[in-house]
Amino acid sequence: MATASILLTPQVQNIEAAERESVLLEQLPQVKFIARRIHDRLPKHVELDDLINAGVIGLIDAMKKYDPAKKVLFKSYAQFRIRGAILDSLREMDWSPRILRKKARRIEEAHRKLSSELGRGATEQEIATELGMQLNEYQVLLGELRGLNLESIQGDSEEDGAEEELNDHIPDDRQEDAFSLCLKSERKALLTKAIGELGERDRQVLALYYFEELTMKEIGVVMGVVESRVSQMHTSAVIQLRAKLGKMQ
Repeated sequence: MATASILLTPQVQNIEAAERESVLLEQLPQVKFIARRIHDRLPKHVELDDLINAGVIGLIDAMKKYDPAKKVLFKSYAQFRIRGAILDSLREMDWSPRILRKKARRIEEAHRKLSSELGRGATEQEIATELGMQLNEYQVLLGELRGLNLESIQGDSEEDGAEEELNDHIPDDRQEDAFSLCLKSERKALLTKAIGELGERDRQVLALYYFEELTMKEIGVVMGVVESRVSQMHTSAVIQLRAKLGKMQ
């Protein structure tokens, strides 16, 4: 019996290897989709192929660590691992220098200040004037800040300017209590209110990107503007949301 088991082992290994390769090929489109979605919001110097390679590593890691006993679909689990691997690779690239984050915070502060003074959301021209910039200079800055919305998963700690993960403070869904559920509901209400206060075109960009899952280029076709302008509008909308949410909390 032992001999038979040993003789069968290479065959079993071959079958497992074939299954892994099949799963890898099946999930590869998901890797490319996630990589493209993230790449849409990054500075131009970041290569899409680098993100795809990082995503494939995440997919392989997911295949190694997946536990069917937890009753989670492999596709969902893989999506989490793929996205995490890509974001980890971006941190290693230092794709978002601190000077850009400081500029983004200045824009957020300008939005909060002007919205309090004007009783409404500020226009791009008003924000540019507040920052002592020409409108075209401000729009170029928005283009440079492309990708900083990924900071939604990161934050700057108060200690030594070090980064900390905001998801470290998010409770595990399996252990949510009444307080956690109430907090999540409150945050959702705040976000809904903040989106409702955005301009019509800003809301349209967010809806097409996050709900319809169109690319920046496709959104440009729908809205009749160039892709770079869509990127600027998206960045502006995200910064406005951050400013509004910071004011509401």
